[in-house]
Amino acid sequence: MRVLVVEDQVDLADDIGEGLRDRGFGADVAYDGASGIEKAMLYEYDVVVLDRDLPLVHGDAVCAALVNGHRNARILMLTAATLIDDRVHGLNLGADDYLTKPFAFEELVARVNALARRAPSTAPVVRHGDLVLDRARRRVSRAGRPVSLTRKELGVLEELLAAEGAVVSAEALLERVWDEHADPFSRTVTVTLARLRRKLGPPELIETVVGSGYRIP
Repeated sequence: MRVLVVEDQVDLADDIGEGLRDRGFGADVAYDGASGIEKAMLYEYDVVVLDRDLPLVHGDAVCAALVNGHRNARILMLTAATLIDDRVHGLNLGADDYLTKPFAFEELVARVNALARRAPSTAPVVRHGDLVLDRARRRVSRAGRPVSLTRKELGVLEELLAAEGAVVSAEALLERVWDEHADPFSRTVTVTLARLRRKLGPPELIETVVGSGYRIP
């Protein structure tokens, strides 16, 4: 799952980004509205955490740009406004949820997870043969046996299952599960996939398509 944080308070933005990465999200950060729009149009995000009061381009305009640009990301708007009219305005622009500052980080994580589960074509429980992925509880089992995965292993498995048999390249996995700072020349994806395969056990579930990527047929 990949999240974009658009927040002009640098310390707060960095803290949110770091906190999300610690929870296993791929998290990018932008410090103004213009950069936020640029990144949101360049990369595919599941959720955008969007401050309303931004420099260069106001958060309302960023929200409208994402909606009008037909981006699939769910939008969680952050606002210091306590008036109902201000919050309703953000929702009317196309935001999916709002969170009033100051907020507890645990609540932000819960709302991000809830919004991600509402993403298009994303079922809360995914079944593939004897494999069961419960996205809401972040649990995996195979043939009734619980499988303990790291957050990145779980993210890779989610992406492969979401592809519904299509090949997913290593570059796409790196972009979707990690973030913009991931080294494209590292063996991160290969190593993560090797651990994931070992934990899922036989028979082999993930197929390597030489020169193209990986899939779960």
